[in-house]
Amino acid sequence: MPDMEISPIELKAHYTNLLQLHVKWCGSEIEKYERLLSHGSDRLIVRLISSDKTKSIGIVNRHTEENRAFISFAGHFKKNSLNIPEIYIVSPSEDSYILEDLGDETLLDRISDGKEFGSSKTGLYKTVIEELPKFQIRAGKNIDYSFCYQFNEFGEENITFDLDYFRQRFLKNFYNDNPDETSLGFDLNYIKNKILELPRDYFLYRDFQSRNIMLRSDTPCFIDFQSGRKGALLYDIASLLYDAKADIPQNKREELLEHFLQVLKDYNIKDTESLRHHFWYFALVRILQAMGAYGYLGIVKGKRRFLESIPYALKNINFILQNRVEGKELSYLKKIFSELLTEQKTENEKA
Repeated sequence: MPDMEISPIELKAHYTNLLQLHVKWCGSEIEKYERLLSHGSDRLIVRLISSDKTKSIGIVNRHTEENRAFISFAGHFKKNSLNIPEIYIVSPSEDSYILEDLGDETLLDRISDGKEFGSSKTGLYKTVIEELPKFQIRAGKNIDYSFCYQFNEFGEENITFDLDYFRQRFLKNFYNDNPDETSLGFDLNYIKNKILELPRDYFLYRDFQSRNIMLRSDTPCFIDFQSGRKGALLYDIASLLYDAKADIPQNKREELLEHFLQVLKDYNIKDTESLRHHFWYFALVRILQAMGAYGYLGIVKGKRRFLESIPYALKNINFILQNRVEGKELSYLKKIFSELLTEQKTENEKA
């Protein structure tokens, strides 16, 4: 939804090239602007409304490698008939572009109506899940991974980075005790090694979450795939099902996971038992990475709304550690997160 309206003077002062791009694209002047939330990104995202009432989305991003990844991946996905926004025009400097306006409703908006997570919402998620392997497997076969601007693969280096991000940005800000680095390192390495057991031959969307899925009526359209890289199949479904603020009921998460595993059989991927076992480690690494992001964006960048996701993440990770991780596995992480959850409950009671 619109964050704030900005004046033509402000936009012209900073992003004249965006205005020029619009005229070059469709020949009409811009009549009105609406600045949209960029969430964790530093991009400027603006809804452009022209004099003939045509709407489009303007993006200004000084990180041109990120732009090139988005533009390249978008072209490839369009060729594969996937539901993504059309890119209308890109500036010669590649720091600005204009794309199709998909509206304001996200999957998160649709499910955050306070009503029960019933058959309608479950069905919508199943529709979304049926689209996911089209990105991962069908389009992932011959996508150009040379445009990946962070890591080319969700492998050992990337996983280590994400786990260190959790340590530095979340634990140091929110865990009151000094962790036993040896025990913590052992558990984090265990998660990493479990993830590395699966093949990494697919497109990993990276931010496949409810806020990045737009809805036109009941048709899902997909945005923010610029952080994609090569990886295993389970990371994206874990991102979707353990998207903190979506707060999907646990029984529905497991139903939707089973639906994903059934859909994969249509792509001749049938080792569902191994995938089911490994899923929980992907869910853990995704939640840990997200917690690092909440700490960084909420504390360092001052975007306090990201701190609102921490209670959901604590609940989710405690459930997995206590109920889906076998025996004495990850015992030190279980201790840490049990303490964090207890602290949170105590603070809530005091409030």
